[in-house]
Amino acid sequence: MPTVAVIGASRGIGLGLVERYADEGWRVHATTRMPRDPGRLGEVAGEVRIHGLEVTDRAQREAFRDALGGEAIDVLIHNAGVYGDGMTAAEVNRVNAEAPIETAELLMDAVARSAQRKIALITRTMGARRGSRRGLGKYGDSKAALNDRFRARADDWRRRGCLAVVIHPGWVRTDMGGRNAAISVAESARGIQDVMAGLDESRHGRFWNWDGREHPW
Repeated sequence: MPTVAVIGASRGIGLGLVERYADEGWRVHATTRMPRDPGRLGEVAGEVRIHGLEVTDRAQREAFRDALGGEAIDVLIHNAGVYGDGMTAAEVNRVNAEAPIETAELLMDAVARSAQRKIALITRTMGARRGSRRGLGKYGDSKAALNDRFRARADDWRRRGCLAVVIHPGWVRTDMGGRNAAISVAESARGIQDVMAGLDESRHGRFWNWDGREHPW
């Protein structure tokens, strides 16, 4: 049975990924900041294990790693993030740009000892610089910083035996995306899963859309 870890799984795209992988018979490790009140996450059928994790808390990240024991993680998807209303730019950056890298590196050994050895960090098209000299906004700046950090580490992650990408999940009908967004959670989750299924050496280290098209940096 393959194993996936979805970081930030309580709702929206993360929850959709948990539902999809669990439905296909994967063992799922799903994290939420509120493990005692997981909501719909607690209702997902299949082999789903729920963990409490605040991604900016180093002790909680290490506790999650330790809870995995010697288990291998075939696919690691870091979805946790914030839009940043009422937060400082530094706080948003901490959640969206720093924590995903730190979490992935902490779990790298578990991924590297698996059969598939794949990592995805969920970014957004708002984080694409594309030569713009204008600010991208607090949220966009944090995603651009995530992309920059990922690109700086991609070669090292491959040397450590892992294939990794950043993925834009699309404009999705979630609390963040709004009811008028273009695609459903199920469509986004299916697309992300397909991108991960097709991830190989030739696609490593790049920026992909949920629908399999490459995205400009």
